[in-house]
Amino acid sequence: MGKEYLRGWDIACPTLKKVQIYFMPTKPQLSRPPLERMLKIHAALRRGELINSSQLVAELEVTRKTIGRDIAFMRDRLDLPIEYDAKRAVYRYTHQVEAFPTVNVTEGELLALLVAQRALEQYRGTPFHRQLEIAFGKLSDGLRDRISFSPADEIRTVSFKNIGLGKTDLAIFNPLSAAVLHHNEVTFSYRKPGSSQATQRRVHPYHLAHRENLWYLVGFDVEREALRTFALPRILKVKATAEKFVRPPDFSPETFFANALGVLGGSGNHKIVIRFTAAAAERVREREWHESQEMRELRSGGLELTLRLGALEEAKQWILGWGAAAEVVGPASLRENMRKTVETLVERYTK
Repeated sequence: MGKEYLRGWDIACPTLKKVQIYFMPTKPQLSRPPLERMLKIHAALRRGELINSSQLVAELEVTRKTIGRDIAFMRDRLDLPIEYDAKRAVYRYTHQVEAFPTVNVTEGELLALLVAQRALEQYRGTPFHRQLEIAFGKLSDGLRDRISFSPADEIRTVSFKNIGLGKTDLAIFNPLSAAVLHHNEVTFSYRKPGSSQATQRRVHPYHLAHRENLWYLVGFDVEREALRTFALPRILKVKATAEKFVRPPDFSPETFFANALGVLGGSGNHKIVIRFTAAAAERVREREWHESQEMRELRSGGLELTLRLGALEEAKQWILGWGAAAEVVGPASLRENMRKTVETLVERYTK
């Protein structure tokens, strides 16, 4: 795969493996794309038509050399049984071909792709959603004559639902994603949580990440001389400048978010210990909360969870969500913060 594909959308997305696809150049073309030409040639040959170069040149609006290269690729690289009949000056298939071999996946792999497509529905509206939707369509169409189940029926057995899914404004997302891809500095107004006033920012955009059901931009704030995380719903008036930047070679989103429970990391190194009641323990065991997590079973049937995080505030909010089923053992500063918060809640609910 060429470098232009490796430099694609710099976003946090899973990598699909074991799918063999013949990628065509992304440069603008005046003629039909090569894959489209070959599919048309395949369709004609599959119908049993005897076609010659003159017909293909007229129909596909390309030169004879281009037709020759396409047919050579289909015969030599895709192993399609194309034969040239010199007496009649026509091409034909020597035997029946069921499907154009652009993909090679099993039924299980196709079903996994379709499940992934269903999961993408919750991100509808972002630019890559439509591109992936088209790609999934091509994959399933390519296997239409080679599968023994109905993807449409199977996919109805799977659904996805996230609470609090963030809204995506394409007027914000599009220029930011382009700036990340092309390494252009951007300016925008940004409003911090709880603030009614927005401030102007100059940022080198490094990465777009979808975490905790919300899109975030990770970038270097030029005036503050530090890496910052910006929630897209709080970004206004994005403008890409002509100023280029070089992303540090040692930057990686995995490292940046390594000590964050969700989004907010930090420079600290906090060992957070939480005890869960027996009623909540099963739900805690069932999930992977963080790479650093350690679990210890308690005699009471409860569970002790240990996390190593860079900041405490995000952990505090998560622990509060468990209510009385969770108790902070340490650090002492977090336990004291939780105690004060509980006192405030008691006062609020006893008025």
